[in-house]
Amino acid sequence: MSALCPVCNLTLPHDQIESHVNAHFDDDKIDPQIASDHHLALQLASTSDPSPSSSASSSNLDDKAASLVRSQTKSPFYSVGNGGLICLLKTCLESELKSKSKPLECSTSLLSGFVDHFQASKEDKGWGCGWRNIQMQCSHLLSHRQEAKRVLFGGSNFVPDIPSLQRWLELAWNNGFDVAGALHFNNQICGSKRWIGTTECAALLRSFGLKARVVDFAPKKSQAMYLSVPGSTIAPKIKSYGPMDRFVIKKGESGKGKTVDSHGSNLSRTSKGAVLMGWVWNYFSDNRLNVSSGVHMTSKAPLYFQHEGHSRTIVGIQRRLQGTTFTPQYNLLILDPGDFTRGIEKALVEKRGWEGFLKRGAHTLTCPEYQILYVDNGIADGEELEQLKTIDSHFVEFYCLP
Repeated sequence: MSALCPVCNLTLPHDQIESHVNAHFDDDKIDPQIASDHHLALQLASTSDPSPSSSASSSNLDDKAASLVRSQTKSPFYSVGNGGLICLLKTCLESELKSKSKPLECSTSLLSGFVDHFQASKEDKGWGCGWRNIQMQCSHLLSHRQEAKRVLFGGSNFVPDIPSLQRWLELAWNNGFDVAGALHFNNQICGSKRWIGTTECAALLRSFGLKARVVDFAPKKSQAMYLSVPGSTIAPKIKSYGPMDRFVIKKGESGKGKTVDSHGSNLSRTSKGAVLMGWVWNYFSDNRLNVSSGVHMTSKAPLYFQHEGHSRTIVGIQRRLQGTTFTPQYNLLILDPGDFTRGIEKALVEKRGWEGFLKRGAHTLTCPEYQILYVDNGIADGEELEQLKTIDSHFVEFYCLP
């Protein structure tokens, strides 16, 4: 037996309806948008097959989603003042431009908007980096994208803790998102300390209708291998999904693979650092050829950055043009869940030692393969949502130079 909630029109079992209705009146004022958001999130999280054979299963998944919306817990984290870490980083980059000891007149930095830093705790040290980067990604989406705020975690408007995220991921698997990846974990992740990777992040975000895309950076010979990271099971496809995928693979007359950017420039035999940095720059610059020097806030979400054994969050990129040929030199601007938030904040406020926390040059990209996840705008539904259940990736080739 089920009943309809008189506030949000959500159908729930009789034994849950009383507590659900009472929850609407915990606050003095009911936000009708939040009530609608809960319903939309549950629709996106449920199967769309209306056939009688699937109705019982669909109802069960709806019940699980409704229960999780009510029971999920907000993740504790250290809140940074002064507009958050990204604003502090912007100030440091601007000060660097004005420094007389090391002038950077031809330096351009591109940053994502607000991102909360979620540091690893004693409880998840050594295995929780993937979850922490999901939390960082979601903190931005909740702050900057209204459509994401409406569907993420039932419209709760907060970033859940790791146990709650694990339950959301299991629900995504139960709804058919990333079947191959789910089998790797035997469809169970709650209470586990097993590592997760980019594909688990993609499955979780896609289950809410968010258009999470995965990009692989690897030598051609590794195209079918991808990362040897637990759970990173991807159906490979060399396919461009949109303007963010700058690089495509083409065959030259000699038969050797050549990497070509969207403007036709030949990047044949380019090292992994140059290719990856170029892609990240293109992502944050939104394919613009001419970006003025200075520090710019963009509309881009941060990037989930995975390599074997660890993952971090890219919140921006710096480009310096040096020498008479103006050869670009890049620094990724990264938040690492392994660092202490207070330490990062202190370094940024004092403008001393912050580079060691946040800057990573091309020479640091020593792993054989990398994965990046980004989130396109918009919410998928219908057939597009069904297509998102299969996690595939765009392959970007680089060459290992001797």
